[in-house]
Amino acid sequence: MNERYLNWAVRVIGLVVLVTIIVACAPAPTATPVPPTKAPEPTKAAVAPTTAAPTTAAPATTKPPEPTKAAAPPAPAYIEIGASIPLTGKFGSLGQQVRPGYAYAVKDINDAGGIYVKEYDKKIPLRLTVYDDESDPTKAVSKMETLFADNKVVAYLGGAASDMHVATTAIAEKNKVPYLGIAFALNAIHQKGYKYLFSPFPKSVQQGPDTFTILNALILDQSQRPLKVAIFQEKSDWGAEQGALWKENAVKNGYTVVVAEEYAVGTTNFVDLINKAKAAGAETLLALPNQPSGEALVKQMVELGWTPKFSLIIRAPENVTWSTNLGKNGDYVTIFPGWHNGMKFPGVDKLNAAYQAEFKRPADLLTGPSYACVQILAAAIEKAGTLDRDKIRDAIAATNMTTVIGPVTFNPDGTAKVLDPLIQWQNGKLEMVWPKDQATKPLAYPAPAFDRR
Repeated sequence: MNERYLNWAVRVIGLVVLVTIIVACAPAPTATPVPPTKAPEPTKAAVAPTTAAPTTAAPATTKPPEPTKAAAPPAPAYIEIGASIPLTGKFGSLGQQVRPGYAYAVKDINDAGGIYVKEYDKKIPLRLTVYDDESDPTKAVSKMETLFADNKVVAYLGGAASDMHVATTAIAEKNKVPYLGIAFALNAIHQKGYKYLFSPFPKSVQQGPDTFTILNALILDQSQRPLKVAIFQEKSDWGAEQGALWKENAVKNGYTVVVAEEYAVGTTNFVDLINKAKAAGAETLLALPNQPSGEALVKQMVELGWTPKFSLIIRAPENVTWSTNLGKNGDYVTIFPGWHNGMKFPGVDKLNAAYQAEFKRPADLLTGPSYACVQILAAAIEKAGTLDRDKIRDAIAATNMTTVIGPVTFNPDGTAKVLDPLIQWQNGKLEMVWPKDQATKPLAYPAPAFDRR
């Protein structure tokens, strides 16, 4: 290495050392503060164009599908109902008035399409099966069982006369089939605890007091009232029941029972009873004979010259032949039949028109109450919405409606709150004398002697 190069290297090395020493000894530089960085300005939303773009509609909410409605079960072709009625025999004259009421009501309902039954969601017609039991309770029981076994009836319609209803209501209770019946006033039937028996018809417990209440209301002058009473009491359950109520209520209303005699069912000899009443000066006669007993009673009264001022003879004078057979001697007699064709209730005019067209007279006394039975049953079936017998029974019990016999509701024992009209034979026609707001004629009183008519 030459000397010149060596000297240059020494100088360079020395300079590097000197710089290193100076840097190491120099004070640390002061940190220069850094200005904070500003947050960037928020980006402004773009200005919408002058014409807004069409908004995309939200998809419509999808409704859940309707639950599938259960199909109604197949409906029967008919609603089966049935009746055992005495169309012949000793009660035949009553049964012949009952059957047309049932038949006309069924026809009217079916002409309107039948009864709507919710269970089947349709109207179903009624089919009525009627048997003649010939006024024989044993045959009536058999007919009732046949209707239940063969026809599967959902309800029974009753026949006529207390003796017959005693037998038939027991079968309805046994079979647990609702039973609607009229043309019987025996209250004792309703005191047996029956649940299926209903009767929109006045009972003896109503007729006993009504006899004297009505007399007092129609004869305001007490001096003109027929205060001496003769009771001719049939030897039957109803005779005993009605006779006892007449005696009790006569006393309560200021009347005196001067004669109270019994006679056998079916008797046609009343001579002894009439002579006793005549001798006692009886002015009122109360009796409840069937035919032919009723006509025999009046004929013998004519022969013996006894004319009560007021006569209430239940049952026999309900027969449409009463006036034909007795003429003027059949006038002035009164009855408690439960209805009259002159009543001012919806449906009466239509019923009278149909009856007039077929029988050439307005509807008979028992036809209205029997028509009302079907009205009540039809309303109960529709209310129940089913052909279940127990539910129909409950709906009948809750009845509160106006029928051709007027307003009807039922008591817990199956008796009904109904009108008890008093009807009188006048000039060969049946006239309603009570209640006053329904009356077709005033009471004809006192009855003139038979030989002056």
